[in-house]
Amino acid sequence: MATRAGILRRLLSTGSIFSSEPGSMAVTAAATSSTERADAAAKNPPSTTLFVSGLNKRTTSEKLNEAFSKFGEVVHARVVTDRVSGYSKCFGFVRYATLDDAAKGIKGMDAQFLDGWVIFAEYARPKVTPGQSASSETYPPKS
Repeated sequence: MATRAGILRRLLSTGSIFSSEPGSMAVTAAATSSTERADAAAKNPPSTTLFVSGLNKRTTSEKLNEAFSKFGEVVHARVVTDRVSGYSKCFGFVRYATLDDAAKGIKGMDAQFLDGWVIFAEYARPKVTPGQSASSETYPPKS
């Protein structure tokens, strides 16, 4: 049984995520997620709108507004809901008056509890309309 676990570890391992030290996996996973978040923050240019994920299904737009208003002037807060059922999709957007307030909102609310769930806040990416590519390049590239 131990050899099967060892073989699976080697097959599934993508680096040092599997280690013989207890607790090292959690540290590696935490470091990876913070690194990934730093990369995502670098890709998303600062804006006054924040994308908030991991919301509880019972979190309302008013509660979202109240939680984020502690860090600056919130212009608008909205929990996104399904058009048909009206249930929350467990994410939302918060728009601040200034970039400084938005940065304080991310610093204050990222990886914090709201309604019993850990939420994540980051700068919102610009909306891409259907038919428009995510990059500014045209495909195929012009010669």
